[in-house]
Amino acid sequence: MGFTVSQVLEFVQENDVKFIRLAFCNLLGMQKNIAIMAQELPRAFESGICIDTSAAAGFVPGESHDILLFPDPDTLTILPWRPSQGRVVRMGCEMLYADGTPYPGDGRALLHKAASRGLELGYTCDIGCECEFYLFQLDDAGAPTLIPHDQAGYCDMAPLDKGENVRREICLALEDMGITPESSHHERGPGQNEIVCRCAGALTAADQLVSLRTVCEVIAAHNGLSASFLPKPLPHKSGSSLHINLSLAQNGANISRPDGEHSPETESFLAGILHHLREITLFLNPLASSYERIGSDISRALTWSHENRSQLVRIPSAAQAHKRMELRSPDPSCNPYLAFALLLEAGFDGLEQRRPLVRDLPGAKAPELPADLGRAIELAGASELVRRVIPQAALAHYLAMKGEEFTRCKAGE
Repeated sequence: MGFTVSQVLEFVQENDVKFIRLAFCNLLGMQKNIAIMAQELPRAFESGICIDTSAAAGFVPGESHDILLFPDPDTLTILPWRPSQGRVVRMGCEMLYADGTPYPGDGRALLHKAASRGLELGYTCDIGCECEFYLFQLDDAGAPTLIPHDQAGYCDMAPLDKGENVRREICLALEDMGITPESSHHERGPGQNEIVCRCAGALTAADQLVSLRTVCEVIAAHNGLSASFLPKPLPHKSGSSLHINLSLAQNGANISRPDGEHSPETESFLAGILHHLREITLFLNPLASSYERIGSDISRALTWSHENRSQLVRIPSAAQAHKRMELRSPDPSCNPYLAFALLLEAGFDGLEQRRPLVRDLPGAKAPELPADLGRAIELAGASELVRRVIPQAALAHYLAMKGEEFTRCKAGE
């Protein structure tokens, strides 16, 4: 990574690149793109490429539906599943209105702002994701079913594990895109898989998670399957989680202590996340079925542990340089840009307030996450932190969309 505009233009010319996909996400975290020809790329860098969002769901309504996409040269990546002749590359984009004002629903910009606040405080936070998903069979018409690809279990091998080759293709494609998968394996549910990506800066980690979901869907389709990132696709089987690993650093060094305990700063960062977790849960668990998964798979109580895997936050055993906090409540249906921005802001609030990390609550019941989507909407709408991080127009539209979803869910639709 680390491309400049001139380097991107040179790369496109020298590597037979014919199409550039300008990628962006709506408020729900669904990736969209528009393809331009290579000769249009200088114009895209200079004055942007206009898109009309009036026909697409998940975009903030306003006086203008026209948004300009400005590609970020640092996000250049080849799409390895496309032909090697007449190559296709993709870049993430900054989103602006025609008058130059920021589009309020640009999650990448909101995450960049949150990460920059950390730099002002003297800290960086790397993020790594452990993403679970299901592979399902297709019916005769090519539509997804809920029939699992296999009946294997946790860390099983072939021939029980039929997803082995699919995961291999996914990991190789990710490597070709400059993303480093650390491990992959079959998870507990039938047809359920997990891929773990190496920690990276917050914005890069969010870009990589969006890419991971896309790659999984594309490779699954190439193998006659569908990849599902729903939190609870099968009622009586394991839900799919997105374990988020957070590593706080100061001056480029992980600030856990050599004895394995975390520094006061790290504990305050974690305490800030726990303090605000209820009110930002809507953005970590955005679907009605998210709360079915939380209720059946993990504890709702806002506590932490070194080893207890049912807790919302735990501190895994790891060497000093790899010490991290693992948040276990999110699921892979979230918009990673909004989710990571809110987690960072919650942690930085804990640092500024020097919040203590409560190790136990003798005789008291720990507060719990919202029990359903409706309660999560209420908590998010009343949150000062959420209102500070997400612009009013974007937040109002997001809450309205989620409110309509919850109403449909209650009506049994």
